[in-house]
Amino acid sequence: MSGPLSPTPTGGTHTDHVCSAKGCRAQAVHAVIWNNPKLHTRDRRKVWLACDGHEKSLADFVALRGFLIEVVPVEQLVDTDG
Repeated sequence: MSGPLSPTPTGGTHTDHVCSAKGCRAQAVHAVIWNNPKLHTRDRRKVWLACDGHEKSLADFVALRGFLIEVVPVEQLVDTDG
């Protein structure tokens, strides 16, 4: 995942967030936070990044399965998300 403080190959920080929807290369502004309890520990927060156009469909996909924790702006992600 490309988080707000993800290291780049040159040692700086990476601030571009690309939507996780298949084939979308738009700038992501939302973070869909989810967890599959059959695969992840309780404290694990998996993240899909979403542009405005895909936020609802990505959130609905994980919510339908009971995995959705929350949707937040990408600026609110922390290093432990992902």
